[in-house]
Amino acid sequence: MASLKDLRNRIASVKATQKITKAMQMVAAAKLRRAQEAAEAARPYSQRMSKVLANIAGAVSGGDAPALMTGTGKDDVHLLVVCTAERGLCGGFNSQIARLAREHVRRLQREGKEVKIITVGKKGADILRRDFARLIIERIELREVKQVGFVNADAIAKKIIQLFNEGGFDVCTLFYSEFKSVISQVPTAQQIIPASAPVAEEGDAANGGAVYEYEPEAGEILADLIPRNISVQIFRALLENAAGEMGAKMSAMDNATRNAGDMISRLTITYNRQRQAQITKELIEIISGAEAL
Repeated sequence: MASLKDLRNRIASVKATQKITKAMQMVAAAKLRRAQEAAEAARPYSQRMSKVLANIAGAVSGGDAPALMTGTGKDDVHLLVVCTAERGLCGGFNSQIARLAREHVRRLQREGKEVKIITVGKKGADILRRDFARLIIERIELREVKQVGFVNADAIAKKIIQLFNEGGFDVCTLFYSEFKSVISQVPTAQQIIPASAPVAEEGDAANGGAVYEYEPEAGEILADLIPRNISVQIFRALLENAAGEMGAKMSAMDNATRNAGDMISRLTITYNRQRQAQITKELIEIISGAEAL
């Protein structure tokens, strides 16, 4: 059984930890609002970009479409771009994204496909290298970046496109966590190469049935638009991850603060009981000594 001094030290230690987790929760809550606004602001642009891509792709014949849209015609080599956070202490946020990527890798390997992995974020690389270290061809860390910007996503997109042009892969899939709420982040897999042009919605198709002429040609527009769309989708994934990380960290630190409070209550009860037992024992010894005299 621990002594009273050990219990006092343990209570003081847990209280110090509780102050840290409470402070981290408040910091995450402050950052969450800004990150959530950025993620929500990026969604309409990303969705509109997809609609424009769908409209232009409908006017392009198969031979005129760029390779980033049509692909290589093969499905042998897959590149997985796994985006996670740079830091931990955010519950199961990083492990959920890595779990989805791990399941995807194993499914592809069962089908006899070759898999390559690019990790964006330190935690994803640390998790995936335990099982797939030989498959990771590059690790990209944004630890020194104070606030993720489009320039960071564009640099990642250019590396992916360069690798595709060199024949490094046939299909590229992006993994990230879509932010829903503070307690809900949904791991998502999105194919970005070949660019899967979404089907135009009925509302868009009902605009008088107009036929558009493009200048320059639709194929030239797509050749410039698809690389930009890849950068936009990666940028959106980074923003969604930033918001999801702060939401998960806020929730995790709130749970840690509550658990610390419960532990302090239990330790305080144990301390008081042990202290009372020690006082009672001393009184019994004093009374027994007095009666012996």
